[in-house]
Amino acid sequence: MFRTRSGRVLVGVAAVALATVTACSSSGGAQSGPEAGAGTERLTIAMVTHAPEGDAFFDVIRTGAEAAAAKDNVELKYSSSGDIPTQASFVQNAIDSKVDGIAVTLPDPDALSPVVQKAVAAGIPVIAFNAGDRRWQESGALSFYGEPEVLAGEFAGTKLNILGAKHVLCVLQAQGQIQLEDRCQGIESKFAGTTEKLYAQGTDLPQFVSTVSAKMQQDPSIDAVVTLGPQLGVAMAQSLKASGSQAKLVTYAFNQDLMPLLADGSVSFTIDQQPYLQGYLSIDSLWLYKQNKSVIGAQLSVPTGPVVIDQSNLADVQQGVKDGIR
Repeated sequence: MFRTRSGRVLVGVAAVALATVTACSSSGGAQSGPEAGAGTERLTIAMVTHAPEGDAFFDVIRTGAEAAAAKDNVELKYSSSGDIPTQASFVQNAIDSKVDGIAVTLPDPDALSPVVQKAVAAGIPVIAFNAGDRRWQESGALSFYGEPEVLAGEFAGTKLNILGAKHVLCVLQAQGQIQLEDRCQGIESKFAGTTEKLYAQGTDLPQFVSTVSAKMQQDPSIDAVVTLGPQLGVAMAQSLKASGSQAKLVTYAFNQDLMPLLADGSVSFTIDQQPYLQGYLSIDSLWLYKQNKSVIGAQLSVPTGPVVIDQSNLADVQQGVKDGIR
């Protein structure tokens, strides 16, 4: 589901597809053997992401992918790297091993589209997801499942206006990733006050917090901080509380650590993109394509978000986080 500007909740193709899950695992990989999942030919599908090691957000994506793989009698081969050339090499490895399909994130379309095009030329269907929502078509992928990132930024900018913020610091945890730039761009387009960008290394939490804190000390007019990942939001919430700062804090995505911070207002709101759906739909749609050439999306991105989560609707969605499926 995703929430419109008026606050109505809409159920779309993503939610309908989720209802087809008949086998779900929150910890293990896909089942094996002809008795597992669908009574169809065993397939091998590679999922390649830009997630750095230990990224909890992508753990949820992987859980969704594993659930679809178990249902569809698919062997899932997962690999990831925050280094874009390494990610591209993982896609090439999947091509060389002649997998039946590839699901891939596109944080840097210029760097990754050529190798995705190689996969398509080799007759391997590709699904894009999570990153690259505005440029995935040029890669030759069949469909895209994820959050329209500019729109997600617009949601945040509009909500920050309502909260009365005047000077927003949008903190990007990695340079060159199109989805992060789009979020900040969307915020700036709708926010009535001043929007400023800051780059801080997200794989080093102490350094990330130190960089943001130094910027805020340098410019006391900053009254709102937007981090673009849940663990970054948690770390900044702890830092702001310790310093006695009254700045509002906003983040993206949703996990268990955020729930008490949303409940007590330490984090004003988060923008959720439902990562479980992204993983599930990516694998399930490749299975469908292999069965009868079904393609979902008609060259349009299929949105899995954005959904604004705050104190008003936290109770409605927190169980999914506890179960590892949101």
